[in-house]
Amino acid sequence: MEIKELGHIVLYVRDLERSAGFYRDVLGWRQILPAPSSDGKLGDAPVAAFNASGGRTHHELLLIGVGEDAAAQPEGRRVGLYHFGLKVGTSDDELREALARVTESGTPLLGMSDHVVTHSLYIADPDGNEIELYVDVPGVDWESDAIDTPPRPLEL
Repeated sequence: MEIKELGHIVLYVRDLERSAGFYRDVLGWRQILPAPSSDGKLGDAPVAAFNASGGRTHHELLLIGVGEDAAAQPEGRRVGLYHFGLKVGTSDDELREALARVTESGTPLLGMSDHVVTHSLYIADPDGNEIELYVDVPGVDWESDAIDTPPRPLEL
């Protein structure tokens, strides 16, 4: 077997409308299922599907509402998902725009890192799932240029 690409991510969320709003309105994902109504309600099914503006596949993100009584993400070291990365552009200017957008929305900024091959912001969604927003550093060959270098603080 050979994996060709990462196809999609599925997340359980407590409040589907809140999380759909975050991924749609803050991060700019295109909601494809169900189509949001004029009143912002999602419909009867406890799911919402999204894809990026390029529309490369049927869906790249699926949210499944599980209710407010669902267990929280455990704190500290744990087994499971650490974060997922979303490329937001090709320049630090685009990363600055992303920073301004998440800051304006009140989204917690967890950190900023220069990984040599990428410049990254780390945020959390409404359920505490960590997301890396990043740009590739132009001119860096990630296969040979310092991919194992420890991250450094990033200043935008």
